[in-house]
Amino acid sequence: MSEVDDAAVAAEHARQAGIELDTLAAWLREQIGPGEITDPDFLTGGTQNVLLGFTWNDERLIYRGPPVNKRKNSDQIMLREARVLAALGGSRVPHPEFIAACDDLEVLGNAFFIMRSVAGFNGVSGVPEHVAADRDWQHAMGLAHARAIAELGNIDHVAAGLEGFGKPDGWLARQPGRWVGQLESYREFESWPGLDHPGVEAIPAWLTERMPDARNAGIIHGDCHPGNVLFTREEPGVAAIVDWELCTLGDPLLDLGHLLASTHGLALPGWPAKDEVVAAYGETSRYDVSDVDFYHVLACFRFGSILEGSQARASAGLAPESVGRRLHERTVSLFDQAMEIIG
Repeated sequence: MSEVDDAAVAAEHARQAGIELDTLAAWLREQIGPGEITDPDFLTGGTQNVLLGFTWNDERLIYRGPPVNKRKNSDQIMLREARVLAALGGSRVPHPEFIAACDDLEVLGNAFFIMRSVAGFNGVSGVPEHVAADRDWQHAMGLAHARAIAELGNIDHVAAGLEGFGKPDGWLARQPGRWVGQLESYREFESWPGLDHPGVEAIPAWLTERMPDARNAGIIHGDCHPGNVLFTREEPGVAAIVDWELCTLGDPLLDLGHLLASTHGLALPGWPAKDEVVAAYGETSRYDVSDVDFYHVLACFRFGSILEGSQARASAGLAPESVGRRLHERTVSLFDQAMEIIG
């Protein structure tokens, strides 16, 4: 297929996703000045958020919008992501540079934003051969990942203009009950057999008993596993943390717990050990990391409770059975991981 054909296919795919390129180009001219959209490259879509790469005045930009079949809060999520990226401008947190956002649904039928493209590779599905073969590189990658999320936690969210973005007061104390309630909500699917695991009761009880005294307040990414990070190719560093749709305000140490939970048994072979990841985070962070096991267990419980929803929906025929089974197995492994820490 020629480059012209590739562009035509990308443009048609974008149109099907609700992106009229001429309309988008006209809107961009109003926001950032003269230019034309060339070399459109449809990156993701369907049930996922829509990503369309394109060139504008020799710069590579990315359009990010909601799924083709929008959820009830999809437009709000897009604008929240845009707000966070704008707030992070000039900070030490590696992130895609925010360009502009549109909250006028008359333009394309949905909220969206534009960000600058970032060169890098996905830490799960796009690892280059030279990195896959170099355990020292992988080790340095893991430490860089920990430092990057520590920098996020260091941001003063009020000074960054994110006051009211979430409810950090009492956030930590609400978490055990929040995720117990999430699991209970799946009982609306009468076909869901429930989650037969001792952690369903043991984990929230342990979390409630071990609740730290500290009440940290800051920005939480909420899903900072290596698949949501672009790593640099020239050296083992972080180019950008991406996919900010779960971002909120709360205790930033949850992100450290989530990094530990998401890489336990699944990381690249050279990935640093837990104590090394915690030390790298602690050297950069303004927070005390001595209660790291609490946040590790909390992340396992939260993450597993979210993933079990796919099994509940699959039992009712609302999601593929294979997906439900796979994510249920991941939930069980996360609860097993938490139980190992509880002892």
